[in-house]
Amino acid sequence: MRSSLSSAAPVFAALGDETRLRLVERLCHEGAASITSLARDAPMTRQAVTKHLRVMQNAGLVRCSRKGRESYWELDQRRLKEVRRNLALISAQWDDALGRLRRFVED
Repeated sequence: MRSSLSSAAPVFAALGDETRLRLVERLCHEGAASITSLARDAPMTRQAVTKHLRVMQNAGLVRCSRKGRESYWELDQRRLKEVRRNLALISAQWDDALGRLRRFVED
């Protein structure tokens, strides 16, 4: 489990930024999108969007493909499923610890 969590640390770090969370949300709802379309409604430049996408790419959250002159970005569903499993394990550990604490206090 510890190695699984350490491999997920870059993902959690990448998702710790509000701008990147917004990009993830858009990619979830809209599917693959170009930098131009992602920057269109964002209060930032295409270069800033690209920087955030690269951080997420390094964490394994998104991948890029080229179609002509445009780069299209999409979420990596496998990585997201892995992170969900990590969160479920952490949640179960907290539930177990809180249950032990409750039993200790009640006894």
